[in-house]
Amino acid sequence: MPQSLIKDTVPEIHFNEPTFSKLNTDFFGINNLEIFMLRLDEIHPVISGNKLFKLIYFLQEAKKSRHKKIITFGGAYSNHLAATAFACKELKIKSVGIVRGEKPKVLSPTLLFCLENKMQLEFISRDSYKKTNEKGFLNPDSYREENKYGEHILIPEGGFSIKGKEGAGLIDQYFTDKNFTHVCLPVGTATTFAGLVDTNKNETEIIGFGVLKNFNDIEKRFAELKVNPRKKYSFIGDYHFGGYAKKTNELISFMNDFYEQNKIALDFVYTAKMMFGIYDLIQKKYFPDGSKILCIHTGGLQGNSSLQSKTV
Repeated sequence: MPQSLIKDTVPEIHFNEPTFSKLNTDFFGINNLEIFMLRLDEIHPVISGNKLFKLIYFLQEAKKSRHKKIITFGGAYSNHLAATAFACKELKIKSVGIVRGEKPKVLSPTLLFCLENKMQLEFISRDSYKKTNEKGFLNPDSYREENKYGEHILIPEGGFSIKGKEGAGLIDQYFTDKNFTHVCLPVGTATTFAGLVDTNKNETEIIGFGVLKNFNDIEKRFAELKVNPRKKYSFIGDYHFGGYAKKTNELISFMNDFYEQNKIALDFVYTAKMMFGIYDLIQKKYFPDGSKILCIHTGGLQGNSSLQSKTV
């Protein structure tokens, strides 16, 4: 299991073993399916869900090499930035977060958390941020501004990289021997999706639920991450609710109902959209009778902090 690698790499931080929660099938209006959730949100209150796995090999590199600084990217409510900031502080590694957009008058709870964990924040325009995925921009030498940062390790947004994919692939070890017919997860950068598709060694159908609008470049992303082109998967982009971090009253109501029935908190950016999609597909008879479905809780609950003043 990945726990031994995690413990060896980051012994400074205690991580819990994730559990499997069996979901209330009455909530879905069915009794001929088994539905479980892999609670990656339980492994740590900050570095929760898939974030640890996408970071693990970068943290390993930083500890073993002379590169004692990590630079990465994200938006104002980025789970990735928060997780990186906390991990780096605990491991005594300096961190820099390149934030999408001009600096606001009032920082989000996520960015305040990053500052509290000693992450240096740099704000760049949205136009400049669009270039962060260009090969030249991600070259460590190209973002130094006359050696501004010195030697460092650069992590693309959301860990989108071969190293991030391989780390995310470790999640497969938690469920590969449990005979699930379907494994579902929300998809942002597609790093975790790519990792699970690439490591899948059986007939399990890996289903990704896109959380971005017009998410139509999965094949390109998989090619960049060198996913075996013979691997099979399903991608569903119909449940983004308007785009990344967008929400509706229907989605919030679903989150609340899900919590009442299962006592598991979802976040509106990722996991709620996945679970709404699964719920809808069940009503449409997408899953054959007798299916054993696993839903991966990818964490990210800190994003819900933006809801406090808007919802009850």
